[in-house]
Amino acid sequence: MQTLANKVAAVTGAASGIGRMLAVNLAAMGCEVAISDIDDAGLQKTAEMVKELNGTVSIHEVDVARQEDVEQYASSVVAQHGRVHMIINNAGVSLAQSVEDVTYPDFNWLMGINFWGVVYGVKAFLPYLRQQPESHIVNISSVNGFITWPNHAPYCASKFAVKGFTESLWQELRHTGVRVSCVHPGGIRTNIARNTRFYRSPGCKMTHEQAIAAFDKIAGTSADKAARQIIAGILKNKQRILVGTDAYLLDILTRLFPVKFVQWMAAIAGRK
Repeated sequence: MQTLANKVAAVTGAASGIGRMLAVNLAAMGCEVAISDIDDAGLQKTAEMVKELNGTVSIHEVDVARQEDVEQYASSVVAQHGRVHMIINNAGVSLAQSVEDVTYPDFNWLMGINFWGVVYGVKAFLPYLRQQPESHIVNISSVNGFITWPNHAPYCASKFAVKGFTESLWQELRHTGVRVSCVHPGGIRTNIARNTRFYRSPGCKMTHEQAIAAFDKIAGTSADKAARQIIAGILKNKQRILVGTDAYLLDILTRLFPVKFVQWMAAIAGRK
């Protein structure tokens, strides 16, 4: 995508964090934004930030785990803005629990948002994106889309799934005007750790508060900087967008030591 001026971008999970800063930075570049989340108060705050930049914004209360919500979101965006050029499937949640102890309802809750929310977003918006000379699908995975961490199997599984889904989608659309990017953020200073469904598991010594503190120490990239890096990747039509120095480092290590790295992560987690 050569320019964002006069384009329309839909952003899920835009009530805070990366989603909020994506909306703000896109608006600063002349892009109309259609923001969605289940947090209306957060959406209102994001909309205020966009309007301070004289940006055009529409608010949509959407549960991305509900197919009908996402389909209504897509049609409403086109009805209000007249067209749509980009969908950024950013909404995501986290869950800390062992495979043995995680409940099916919790697993389904996470997959409904992290994976099915991406699938619904792609399928709902793709027919409208096809109508544009150039358009873009951006799916947010994670460094946990190529590395794993104990007691986070559902989260890692969802992010690996997003990666595989997005890469297949890129292959299918490579000869069309629809570009596809998969984003892998490293440690980003957002509320995801605070909002994690956190459970104590056998062998896990951390409390939720300790886990939050540990995450804050390693989260070296602000949400604003992450959003700017993602947008830079979009403008370059990058198929794969790594966000943060840690993401690049982890990517290199997993390529060099695909088996050993899994063992190292287990050892590090054991010491934590």
